Amino acid sequence: MTTKQMKIALTAMVLGLMASSMSVAADTPIYGSQLMTKQERIEHLNKLRAAKTVEERDQVRLQHHEQMQLRAKEKGVTLPDAPPAMGGGQGRGMVGMGGMGGMGPGPGRGANR
Repeated sequence: MTTKQMKIALTAMVLGLMASSMSVAADTPIYGSQLMTKQERIEHLNKLRAAKTVEERDQVRLQHHEQMQLRAKEKGVTLPDAPPAMGGGQGRGMVGMGGMGGMGPGPGRGANR
């Protein structure tokens, strides 16, 4: 792989990781979800998706955590003290990258080897 190809591949990976860390999947674990209705879970995920920065998303999570702690106390339920760490890069990461094997055969790896 040439230096230029390596730079392009690395840039593509970084952009992909940034995009995956900025999105919120429907199956994202929600702190205190057992105390929420389905509609509340949907609304919480929509708030997370609407946040424009990691800091905004973390603030939404912090406020939600405080609300769930209050609700748990009212219902006599115990939740963990700390919400799950999510901010700034919880994406799928390098899963399936296979050492960039999907970038084509490269020198010395094709049928003409």
